[in-house]
Amino acid sequence: MKSKILPLVLVAIMCLQLTNCNTDDVSNELLDPVAVTVPVIKSKSEIRNSIQVKAAQPTNSDGKIYVYNDLLFYIAQNSGIHIFNNQNPENPQNIIFIQLEGVHDISVKNDILYADNFMDLVVFDISNVSDIELVNVEEDMLLYYATFPEDSLYYQSNIYTSNEDEFVAEYTTIYMERTEVENNPEMFWNSFSIFESDVLALDAGINIGTGGSYAKFQIYNNALYTLDDYKLNTFNITDYNSISKVSETWLGGWFGGELETTFILKEYMFIGATNGMHIVGLQDEFNPIYTSSFTHSTGCDPVVVEGNTAYITVRGGNTCGAIEDQVNIIDVTDINTPVEYSTYFLSSPYGLGIKNHILYVCNDSGINVFDAQNPNEIVLQNTIETTSKDVIPLSSHLIAVGENVIHQYNYTDNFGLELISTLQF
Repeated sequence: MKSKILPLVLVAIMCLQLTNCNTDDVSNELLDPVAVTVPVIKSKSEIRNSIQVKAAQPTNSDGKIYVYNDLLFYIAQNSGIHIFNNQNPENPQNIIFIQLEGVHDISVKNDILYADNFMDLVVFDISNVSDIELVNVEEDMLLYYATFPEDSLYYQSNIYTSNEDEFVAEYTTIYMERTEVENNPEMFWNSFSIFESDVLALDAGINIGTGGSYAKFQIYNNALYTLDDYKLNTFNITDYNSISKVSETWLGGWFGGELETTFILKEYMFIGATNGMHIVGLQDEFNPIYTSSFTHSTGCDPVVVEGNTAYITVRGGNTCGAIEDQVNIIDVTDINTPVEYSTYFLSSPYGLGIKNHILYVCNDSGINVFDAQNPNEIVLQNTIETTSKDVIPLSSHLIAVGENVIHQYNYTDNFGLELISTLQF
């Protein structure tokens, strides 16, 4: 997914071949500061000891949203989980913060919250939100690789872990003079990627929350599913005090593309990948079976499903690939053979949601509202100006999340949305 950068020596060769190449520009470029990737080493034991439940906190970290009963969760990436009492969506109350530095995703079942903390799976009892309890930490149960920056020319190689308690938590970018970098034997040219990171069918008595279209955690019956880059992991959470991994379903490595998002409808999981959508059968919840795929050129694409129709936003450009931005509408009536209904071209689509044949798609212009009654030709009916990147369309109202902001909207006639509250961080 990382773009390769043309080495400076090739630029110099091109200059010798082109009469209009300005050697002064090359000389100036040699003096410019360059981006250097530096690993950030942290201690597992310190991370584990830092888990705390605190009073409500402000946040300045980008995040995801999750809904469980009257609770609204803002999953602040690499920071923690902000919990809001959302019984009155017009006036949500910030009530509790779970300090969890390595969190990226959560899922909740019957008042038990599951979250990642870098490589650990942590479990909280939230039955009493005024007294949340950490009940289990399954150490080293998840695969974790820090995301490598896309804009760095060099990598500093003399910073590394020295024992089993240490790990690379993240990569940061610093800028140094080019001559200083090129004369340093510890600086490697980064011409390739070093690392890459990172409506449910409910049985009676099971209460499971709802995440947005970028969710990588899902619960189905007594199974918790998480995504790595190329495989689906299945955990048995029948006893949340003793969780075990029971299976791995490899998808990306065989079918190409990295796995990005999950969505469950009835007995199937729909996985958004950089090369399309994979469908996995959950008839045996602990042993998911690959069923079928719909593939396209490389792009970033979450997926949601309603009835027999799947909707995929595909965003190209940058690390997402060269495919043109679009929304794919897929017929999954025959689950073994997904067939494309239609394609709608839309600039820079991100997250999406579907409710009662109304499709909500976030892009740079706002939330685009489509009439999706006819999947062969969805029709844009409205655009709500906002900076949201994902949505959760509940039966009562719609929740949208942007960078450090959550908006909540009532549904109105004629495909409208009426703003009822904003949480600005």
